[in-house]
Amino acid sequence: MVFGEGVRSASIAGRGKGIRVLLHDVFEFHARNRPDLVFAVDGARTVTYGAALETARRVAGALTRSGIGPGDRFGFAGPNSVEHAVVYYAASMIGAVPVPLNPRLAPAEIAFVLADSGARALIADADVAAQCHDSIEPVVRVAVGTPPTGWVSWDDWIDGDPLADPAARSSPDTTLYQMYTSGTTGSPKGVILSHRAVLANCAQVTAGVATGVDVGDRWLIVAPLFHAAAVITAFNCVIGGGCLVLHRGFDPARVVEALHHDRIALTTLVPAMIQACLDVPGVDDHDYPDLQSIAYGGSAIAEPVLRRAMEVFGCDFYQGFGQTESSAGLTYLTEADHRRALDGHPELLASCGRPLPATEIHIVDNHGAVVPTGTIGEIVARGPQLMDGYWNRPDETAITLADGWLHTGDLGFTDHDGHLTVCDRRTDMIVSGGENVGSREVESVLLGHPAVADVAVIAVPHERWGEAVHAVVVPAAGHAVELDALVSHCAGSLARFKTPQSLELIDAIPRNAAGKALKSLLREPHWAGNERKVR
Repeated sequence: MVFGEGVRSASIAGRGKGIRVLLHDVFEFHARNRPDLVFAVDGARTVTYGAALETARRVAGALTRSGIGPGDRFGFAGPNSVEHAVVYYAASMIGAVPVPLNPRLAPAEIAFVLADSGARALIADADVAAQCHDSIEPVVRVAVGTPPTGWVSWDDWIDGDPLADPAARSSPDTTLYQMYTSGTTGSPKGVILSHRAVLANCAQVTAGVATGVDVGDRWLIVAPLFHAAAVITAFNCVIGGGCLVLHRGFDPARVVEALHHDRIALTTLVPAMIQACLDVPGVDDHDYPDLQSIAYGGSAIAEPVLRRAMEVFGCDFYQGFGQTESSAGLTYLTEADHRRALDGHPELLASCGRPLPATEIHIVDNHGAVVPTGTIGEIVARGPQLMDGYWNRPDETAITLADGWLHTGDLGFTDHDGHLTVCDRRTDMIVSGGENVGSREVESVLLGHPAVADVAVIAVPHERWGEAVHAVVVPAAGHAVELDALVSHCAGSLARFKTPQSLELIDAIPRNAAGKALKSLLREPHWAGNERKVR
């Protein structure tokens, strides 16, 4: 498409077999040559590259002593922290495979991912460890913070000999991490991502954003490090010798203060976060002299929000589109596109940009044939950043990566300039505040409530979070259904962001001849008049 075979064959960060770079290589380079350079700021802690390398080597040693070696999986569940960032580099050193977990998941959900991945250990924030103490049985349980009974503290666990130089070195084609993504089948799928794919995407995103990292640049990481986009952002920062400024959760007032006082050069947010920052009292009174770029994704941004954000923060804006199966990014709406949008072309803001270097985007019909420009079809993509497949799911892998193309499950179209616009999803994924929610997973839990005879879960517009989880319920005979009761019912099985935020009662769920719920009919009244049907 926009980037032809000549660019693709240039092998951005390398499909070329001669390239042997692993994730930790550049991290080690900076640590050995610039040991006093600041690696991360985590609350009151400031950690240099030299200290971060020493910690990473101790973690690698602890993993090895715990019987975790090349190809072995282990879970990590916690908020953004130095420990969370360092784990990726430690695992890279020995070929182990981190399985990053959302700490907001219910204990049963964490237990499922650990069992599905075959994880041999779980490293968890102490609060998460306390909540899931009775529901998991990994070989090793490590708590960052005060450990509950049966867990070892992080400090004690890494208090041993650091990793000696490994006898063998991983291949760039080996798995770097396994990140789980919720699907519409009701159970999450483990996405297998290699060093080669992730580092390729790092290079692609850097080229697409057209802003490099100068040694010492400070990047604010607010999005959680168990999300694909946040991980790529953090890796790119470290590749350039930058400093990670880690926030453990999103506090708009704290973000505004950081952008003003902490010499932040770049951050990645979702549009709901940008709006929340603009609502902070006094945001217009500050200056942000070091801020170069704000990247966002997960949804489109409204023109008034973008216009005010550019006026207030005085920096470039970028939008990315992709998914975990593509490491992170597939397309980018550049800073030039954003300026054009505010200079008489607001339709560009409905787009998510053009393909990244070495990436091809096609729009295809139900038979896989490419459709004409401007025609809606399924978005499929090809490039060096694609996953190797789903863990232990060969049939789903074959479907999703048919003929080497990633079938995204999203519907969209391209214009004559190659800009991609996303119109709808084939899957029924709900994206609320940047969190993915599989509708069938929620439905299966709701159907366990005695008052629910039938249910369909859909996305409805939400002013702050883009989309909210909405339950359309057929009550069981003789039962009354109340939202509070459904929320309480979900509490032990689903994370709070997956629980319904609103409820609608109906006599019967509309279904087709095959029994599939016609969710487009259910969504239509809620999205009528909304400029973008899927946010």
